[in-house]
Amino acid sequence: MQKLSEYLDSHSISEMHPSEIAQILRHLDDSKFAEAIKLIPKNLVGDVALALPDRFFNDIVENLSVDELSLAVSELESDDQHEFMQELHETDEDVAQKVFKTLEPQDQQEITKLKTYDEDEAGSYMQLEVFTAKKDEIVHEVIKRFATLRKENKLENIQNLFITDGENKLYYTIGLEDLLIFDFNKTLFQNIKESDENFEPKIAKDIENIKEVVHYFEEYDLSVMPVVSENGILVGRITSDDVFDIINEHATEQMYNLAGVDDDAEEDDEVMKAGRKRASWLGLNLLTAIAASLVIGIFADTLQSIVAIAILMPIVASMGGNAGTQTLTVVVRQLALGGISQGDAYRIVKKEVAISLLNGLIFAIIIGVISSLWFDIEYLGYVIALSMIINLLMAGFFGAIIPLFLKKMDIDPAIGSTVILTTITDVVGFFSFLGLATWILL
Repeated sequence: MQKLSEYLDSHSISEMHPSEIAQILRHLDDSKFAEAIKLIPKNLVGDVALALPDRFFNDIVENLSVDELSLAVSELESDDQHEFMQELHETDEDVAQKVFKTLEPQDQQEITKLKTYDEDEAGSYMQLEVFTAKKDEIVHEVIKRFATLRKENKLENIQNLFITDGENKLYYTIGLEDLLIFDFNKTLFQNIKESDENFEPKIAKDIENIKEVVHYFEEYDLSVMPVVSENGILVGRITSDDVFDIINEHATEQMYNLAGVDDDAEEDDEVMKAGRKRASWLGLNLLTAIAASLVIGIFADTLQSIVAIAILMPIVASMGGNAGTQTLTVVVRQLALGGISQGDAYRIVKKEVAISLLNGLIFAIIIGVISSLWFDIEYLGYVIALSMIINLLMAGFFGAIIPLFLKKMDIDPAIGSTVILTTITDVVGFFSFLGLATWILL
């Protein structure tokens, strides 16, 4: 613990970022972790907890009192308070209720407000702390007010000033760098009218899907985005650091879904929970493997007659599976990034089929020559070459069609795509190769 104390003493802790502290904590065993938590100033515990993987949250709760957890929450911004309380509620509902009751009324109201939004809505991810001003305010008064709020730590990470009316309806967004070059003795509205800049804001609706908001950030290269109600009333803001976290979460979720793994279960240390989730997909995969085996069973006589077919058969299925996975991964990721618009399906399918056909022709020639040299069987090279073309062509077609169809049905394109595609490429690969062999060679 001596080295840890050197990192976390009262002099160095103020200079460390919460993620740096989290990086140290995640490498400690349980006993040292419990001691280390007590060394961290309670005003930083909230940020540190959110920077750690979810599996550490229970250890933090067990080693802190309700008052200490309450202080940790009170030091967070509203969106982080909401996230912390959600984690706390999932970890220990009783403790969560006690902590909530000890919070300031304003914090309680903000957390309650954010809880009203669904998990996929923009409002669930917004910060309620915003810096606003009225159109008729003098610029130097606005800057003076901002300086006072900043010194009192009532505002953090402010990049924009939001201009509203008396009912808090949003009209303009002004970057602080633009505010500094305004005429300090004129009103905000006078400066806006005299400027050549366009201060009309790019906005997100509070009930809008968060994925659409992420696309706005990427498309317009935004650092912050105001969130408004259906009536245009300013209710909060979403910042780029939140969007970065969302992108990472979605990318991880997609990667896990493509592999048939549940991301929430994998974050948990419970072996049985993760095992059950994986087993469900493995069970489905077993059924598809049986389907492929049934196809092979149809051609049992062909396999007994020509042993070379059994040796070469996995090559066709494997190449089709890999080619299909390439197409599937590209299409799923482009759908997630908004790179495929409505009505764009034909272009994507045509492109992927063309790529698969080209690769099919190339590898058909290669495996055809190898098979002819390897086995002295007339027409065997032609059979496997033709089967290779058919399977890679189908792999490209279905690798594009499956995620596009699932997206059309409002289902996450990553969920189940790999299992469906593997079944198709295995069945098509085995059926085409064995069928052609039976027809041509026997």
